[in-house]
Amino acid sequence: MLKPFTLSLFLFVSLFLVNCHLREKIEAIKDYRFDKTITVDGLERTYRLNLPPTYYQNTNLPLVIAMHGGGGSADQCESDYSLTQKANSENFVIVYPEGVQSNGILRARTWNAGTCCDYAVEKNIDDVHFISVLIDELLKNYKLNPKKVYLTGMSNGAILSYRLACEIPNKITAIAAVSGPMSLKDECKSLKPIPIMHLHSVLDQKVPVNGGTGIFGNTFPAVMSGLNSWSKINECKTPAKVIKDDSKYKLTQWLDCKNNAVITYYLTKDGGHSWPGAIKVRAAADEPSTVINANDLIFDFFKQF
Repeated sequence: MLKPFTLSLFLFVSLFLVNCHLREKIEAIKDYRFDKTITVDGLERTYRLNLPPTYYQNTNLPLVIAMHGGGGSADQCESDYSLTQKANSENFVIVYPEGVQSNGILRARTWNAGTCCDYAVEKNIDDVHFISVLIDELLKNYKLNPKKVYLTGMSNGAILSYRLACEIPNKITAIAAVSGPMSLKDECKSLKPIPIMHLHSVLDQKVPVNGGTGIFGNTFPAVMSGLNSWSKINECKTPAKVIKDDSKYKLTQWLDCKNNAVITYYLTKDGGHSWPGAIKVRAAADEPSTVINANDLIFDFFKQF
């Protein structure tokens, strides 16, 4: 027969092992990545969501919405730009929504970002409503901070980020646009200052930095036209100031803006229509800039707000 102390020790160890086993099982069933659908305006919309490794131990996490370029996808955006790795290391939740596929041979996904692009514009897809509903859905179901919702995107996705900042500014904290200018059908009427970062290459011929005809015959406005519009919306008290201009890149900033809604613009002198700091993933793709790293700049920018 076991002595009382021995019995107590036996029970303690048994309970400890059982609890450890239960914790291991609970940890094993925690999910961190989801491919989901949501119905908006009668259309089934898709997105990928990634939670950082510390998600279940934290609350009020920041959210980044990363939007692919025309013809891209959630999988392509995630894999080509290494954004999930960066979000995990910075303890951000990140979501990759997808544009509606065309009914053409290529089944290309695009966003209705204003005057661009293609199928989404032709069919008047309400991507602003989709992203607005998606934000509400994520805030309701995940441990997110509604005051830290950030947008980034490449090309067509970058253009959409500008439109979203104009049309649903109360849901947006800051945006970072890569290789895509503001390209609206009407004037931006945002009543809220929004911090803006823009990254572009002077060698970009698909979406020319100074505006004009680009990829698939689309016409784009100049990057500076959109940034100047935002300098007025953000009530920046000083004109654009060139902080740095060397053989690598030109850095322009608008400071002294309302609510610290600064505007930062990197124009690289290498690269092309590509994500700075990424790797070249396809033979026909433009070389990415090597003089700046988009992920580091973007997340550092977001963390300021």
